[in-house]
Amino acid sequence: MDTIWLTGAQWLAVLRIGLGLWWLESWRHKDKRTWFEGGGITWAADIAAKHRWTPVRSGFDVLVAPRPKTMAYVVAYAELALGAGLILGFLTPLALVGGLLLNVLYFTLMIHDWAEQGQNSMMALISLVALFAMSWQTWSLDAALGWF
Repeated sequence: MDTIWLTGAQWLAVLRIGLGLWWLESWRHKDKRTWFEGGGITWAADIAAKHRWTPVRSGFDVLVAPRPKTMAYVVAYAELALGAGLILGFLTPLALVGGLLLNVLYFTLMIHDWAEQGQNSMMALISLVALFAMSWQTWSLDAALGWF
């Protein structure tokens, strides 16, 4: 593989780190006070209630709606953990699979919001590329520890 400036593995690490920064920004830009008081889940509940797919509506009602504060913390700190894991290259395959699943959930919930669809589609694509190209081989704690 011919590349400019960096090796292929280094460019994949750049892609992985960039995805981590994207997740970190998703966490950072949240208004934490409003989010943890239920604002984020209330917003999502409104979207889920109007969703055209019954499994999305009923799944949200069963899994998320009964525990809004807990789910607010789970979502926010999952984004933080994904960002940190990908930036540091720590448990990278797990972070990539977790991020991919979270993007699929976001994509499914926000099926009517084209702006969100673009972001989630691109993040999911980057996750797949970074996973199958084993982007943790360079510039990662996983490589330094000899994991994966």
